[in-house]
Amino acid sequence: VQLQASGGGLVQAGGSLRLSCAASGRTFSSYAMGWFRQAPGKEREFVAAISRWSYGSTVYADSVKGRFTISRDNAKNTVYLQMNSLKPEDTAVYYCAADHDSTITSSSHDYDYWGQGTLVTVSS
Repeated sequence: VQLQASGGGLVQAGGSLRLSCAASGRTFSSYAMGWFRQAPGKEREFVAAISRWSYGSTVYADSVKGRFTISRDNAKNTVYLQMNSLKPEDTAVYYCAADHDSTITSSSHDYDYWGQGTLVTVSS
């Protein structure tokens, strides 16, 4: 599967952005999907994940819980990350990822496919 992330940009603190990740292929719904981010000089970290199919299970990093929402539209082969109340510390390149083996996972090691990343910059 190929993943194409989009929707990044420059936003002021307190603002919102919605990231999208479009996937190729006919089996998108069978993949658990996740979002990760990597800030300059830091390691990549987990942000959010959503379960395969339409189970609807989600998991979030503590740092984004209550502010970010992950969702998926299997008919459009797309996963979204709605980001509200953005903070300067949310500045990073955001990557979407797909995993065919897990129902849902927050471990980057489980993900098989990665998108190219989209830059989110939050100004103070």
